[in-house]
Amino acid sequence: MGALRRVGRDPANPWQQIDPFLLLIPVLIGLIGVVMVYSATRNGLQIDGGDPYFYAKRQLVYVVLGAGIMAVSLLVDYRAYRDHAVLIYLGVLVPMLVVLSPLGSKVNGAQSWLVLGPVQLQPAELAKVAMLLALAAWFGAAQGALTTEHLFRGLLVAGLPIGLILLQPDLGSSLVLVAIVLGVVVVAGIKPRLLLALAMTAVLLAVGIFQSGRVADYQRDRLSVFLHADTETGGRSDAAFQLAESKTAIGAGGLAGAGLFNGSQTKLRFVPEQQTDFIFTVVGEEFGFIGSALLLILYGLLVWRIWLVAQGSRDMFSTLLCAGVLVMLVFQVFENMGMTMGIMPITGIPLPFMSYGGSAMVTMFLAVGLVLNVHMRRFI
Repeated sequence: MGALRRVGRDPANPWQQIDPFLLLIPVLIGLIGVVMVYSATRNGLQIDGGDPYFYAKRQLVYVVLGAGIMAVSLLVDYRAYRDHAVLIYLGVLVPMLVVLSPLGSKVNGAQSWLVLGPVQLQPAELAKVAMLLALAAWFGAAQGALTTEHLFRGLLVAGLPIGLILLQPDLGSSLVLVAIVLGVVVVAGIKPRLLLALAMTAVLLAVGIFQSGRVADYQRDRLSVFLHADTETGGRSDAAFQLAESKTAIGAGGLAGAGLFNGSQTKLRFVPEQQTDFIFTVVGEEFGFIGSALLLILYGLLVWRIWLVAQGSRDMFSTLLCAGVLVMLVFQVFENMGMTMGIMPITGIPLPFMSYGGSAMVTMFLAVGLVLNVHMRRFI
């Protein structure tokens, strides 16, 4: 604290405690994503007679909107989010229920969207932050004395949004929520035997869901491709084609890449959904191993800063909140990049701050904003 005073910072003034890494890295990755989205879509739009900047302009709007929401979230002390966590949680459950009604829209096999005029909203993305706030508030109140009853009630809180997401069905988003739950309960101090029981229950539920018929055919194909990538079984589906083209694009990048806008797989639109779930293939093909490594370094710096904030937080709620955001970020980066290379199953999980889409972009900016909020007010 003395060191902060020596450089002219007032610990009681949160606006003098802003972490530039947490503020700027998401924006930087987001702007890189805008360029990658443009590269992935411009040729196709030109061929179809459309505006080559269409997706890029929309993605830029999403980045600006996300950064703006992050800035607005800093105006309120993070403890206010704890005090209103239940209301936030219930408020997000409403559109999650509506999306399952005839008012919801189906995209790529999952009824996950609400269309409100020109605006498309994916409530499952907002559920990541809402559920995290509710869990952090609930387990934070236990102050490390996590009993079986306390754990059970917390899991009920998590189970409702996860169940609603599975009904869509959106396995990718549900996996992210499960990862957040596991991260939070571990940091909250769950006993090893309870953690083992929880893990076994999760596995049994996963098997039950897979056998229940709630898993769509395309989702089964994705798992089959992952398990049988080098066999005839894994080579006859759309998912197999998508994975093969993805790996070809990344492999073609080599060490330094083909150069911006020069990727042949990208220009010829060989990789389906490249601007969304497979945006990393653009980075790999056009900037190669070096560019991919630099992107990973940016994510690593962001994870490192979140970790430091979690370590220095002053209460259990803020510690759990930061831990949940860290898990959310790491899991999505690892799963998204991994699925483009065939080392993880294709799940439809977006690459944070990079993949085209507004709901995911706003959610990640908001999540990092909550961590920055904790950092800014760690002395007051």
